[in-house]
Amino acid sequence: MKQQYSSRIGIFIIGILFFIFGFVTWLNATLIPYLQAACELTNFQAAFVTFAFYISYFVMALPSAKLLKQTGLKNGMMIGLMIMSAGALIFIPAALLRTYPLFLLGLFVMGTGLALLQTASNPYVAVLGPIESAAQRISIMGICNKVAGMLSPLIIGSILFQRMDSLEKSITIAEGASRAAELDTLAHKVILPYTIIMLALLALAFFVRFSPLPDIDAEDNEETTQHSGDSAIFHYPHFWVGVLALFLYVGVEVISIDYLSQYGKFLGYSLEVTKTFPSYPLFAMILGYVIGIIVIPKYISQSRALAICAALGVIFTVAAINTTGVQSIAFIALLGLANSLMWPAIFPLAINGLGKHTKVGSAILIMAIAGGALLPLLYGHLADGMGNQQAFWLMAPCYAVILLFAVAGYKIRPVKK
Repeated sequence: MKQQYSSRIGIFIIGILFFIFGFVTWLNATLIPYLQAACELTNFQAAFVTFAFYISYFVMALPSAKLLKQTGLKNGMMIGLMIMSAGALIFIPAALLRTYPLFLLGLFVMGTGLALLQTASNPYVAVLGPIESAAQRISIMGICNKVAGMLSPLIIGSILFQRMDSLEKSITIAEGASRAAELDTLAHKVILPYTIIMLALLALAFFVRFSPLPDIDAEDNEETTQHSGDSAIFHYPHFWVGVLALFLYVGVEVISIDYLSQYGKFLGYSLEVTKTFPSYPLFAMILGYVIGIIVIPKYISQSRALAICAALGVIFTVAAINTTGVQSIAFIALLGLANSLMWPAIFPLAINGLGKHTKVGSAILIMAIAGGALLPLLYGHLADGMGNQQAFWLMAPCYAVILLFAVAGYKIRPVKK
């Protein structure tokens, strides 16, 4: 009974952390149009918001694992939260100086802390209870993450976008010192919410440190470590197609959520209206997640579910480009449904059969999250040239590649040495 109680407390604490993951990750959806206005950015320049955040996963995936060997997972989570708090702190001088590179530095630091925090907290999902119910716990964590993602743009957007349209009009007609003062007023709006975020993360760091969570050692399996740098990983072509699929999936997911508010503005909606738009695809993702829990693998396989989702991705993308107004927004929001089962399906299909190379394969897949850094940059560049709507054509071939992986790519046999 005592062990069961301890397990529930542990799951509750990890659930809070997964909530934090979602809240911080999808803050970018609000920051992109906000910083574009406050720092007078092009679409391409604004895309560096997601670049600075997601590139940290690529940079920190392997260093995080090494650090956790020294600290243990529990201390590692505390350090991750403290690093995120430091990133939020950087937003204060960035806002006071209205300096875009400082904002990007803050995002990179927050992403660094989040990469460490996720690397440390994920193992707890498996060990806090019987292995037979691990999938159920993973589902709970996923829902915590996406619910936070839905709330994030609503809460922070209501602060940052309050009287935003009137401020933008004032900035448009103002000149010289008056214009600079209006822009400073807009930039300073971010100080209060990020001060609260900083303090909350710091408090949570100490809460985790003194919580009843068991302090699991982050030790590598000796055999896996010995072979982790073995070039034999290159003899598994299905894995590398999976890495490409995951890279593209993260990129299109970030574009469909983080740039939906910006797209709404492009279509003529006010920022006070578009602040809610990123919540729609996240709601669709939760719906897809629940459907996946019900139907996989009882009714359909992981690969079949991935193929259906990828096909829907192509269909919804083409539909969004060829419609206007509310319909177009709705089709982009439905991409959340298409994206929902991609990570749960691509990851296991890619590492299946790697054997002793599974650990290094998992690390490379985490590094593929860099798709969320690079593809939005390309989207921003295309949006500056052809408009936000036509730039969505970028996503159609990405979903097509994921479809190929789901149909045939994961079946490719290893190359003989």
